[in-house]
Amino acid sequence: MQILSTGPVLPVCPEIPGDHRAATPRRFGDSADIRKSEGYFLNSAGDYLKCRDDLGRYLTKSHTGALTRAPGATSVDDANDNGRRLEESVSRKILVIVSEHGYWAEELIGPVSTFDAQGYEVVFATPTGKRAHALPPSLDADYIDPPLGRSVTTEENARLGREFERSSRLDSPLDIEAWVPERPYTSDEGYLRKLEQYHRDLDRLDADIAGYDAILIVGGSGPIADLANNERVHALILAFRKAGKVVAAECYGVACLAFARDWDDRRSIIWGKHVTGHCKEYDYKDGTGFLGTDFNMGPPPYPLEYILRDATGPHGAYHGNFGKPVSVIVDHPFVTGRSTPDSYLTGQKIVEVLEHGLTRYGW
Repeated sequence: MQILSTGPVLPVCPEIPGDHRAATPRRFGDSADIRKSEGYFLNSAGDYLKCRDDLGRYLTKSHTGALTRAPGATSVDDANDNGRRLEESVSRKILVIVSEHGYWAEELIGPVSTFDAQGYEVVFATPTGKRAHALPPSLDADYIDPPLGRSVTTEENARLGREFERSSRLDSPLDIEAWVPERPYTSDEGYLRKLEQYHRDLDRLDADIAGYDAILIVGGSGPIADLANNERVHALILAFRKAGKVVAAECYGVACLAFARDWDDRRSIIWGKHVTGHCKEYDYKDGTGFLGTDFNMGPPPYPLEYILRDATGPHGAYHGNFGKPVSVIVDHPFVTGRSTPDSYLTGQKIVEVLEHGLTRYGW
């Protein structure tokens, strides 16, 4: 019996008794390896699992090392139906934008680990294609957050953050500067022709993002320096919104949504929407710093809460939820998380929007 797929023909392992979760998967990404081998099962685009032990009648999917049982495939047709369902479950693609001046570790690993568990493809991007790094305090469970007077990082999240830093996942991000066009100065020679070319390039950006399902701006102090007022980042956000895709941001990354505006009316895309973000009570009075520079600006250059209150207008709202342990707001197509403790829930709500059609949460 064979499982027919959009890729190579995949043989079903004969059934044997035993615990189907016991096998340790071996990952392959090269189609040539797949064609030369036996016993592969679809896990994600270009990524297959080989069972070291025979797992009869199971299509297997694993993102944590534990194999999960799919509905029984007692025939070729059943197997193919299961294969198609697995393909659909791993077909999501998320663009995750990270600052080159420092991200808060939990605000990256929280949603990304959630995406990984769903089998989503995660593509990272940074402003100039440089590798992003975590802010050192976010990797230290003993660091005391000044506004709260306690640690905001558990030992487990500190460990996961250090492991992510040592991994290669952020080694080759997309280069936003090379990818997304920049609007010319009005003083540029040949301004009209350059503006026309800029809009043609923006149209191509629509095609570039067609394969993505969502965009996420990761938080930390870094976005203040290189994401918040980055026109290329704004162009990506506007393209995702125009295409009806999910637009998500955390902490100071939410500033990008406030500043992403249509050039005709200059109104924020979150006008009339409900959002959250870093509230005034959580702002540092001193010590706001960035990787790659010795500059310490004291408090943040702007109180994000005030900007979000103004950007949402009279018919929208900012929800700080100060004093509550978490604050995540969904007002489709936007998903926003307040700060570090909200990171995992932010990822979960993005998944719920994509998989279950969630349009409202937290307000």
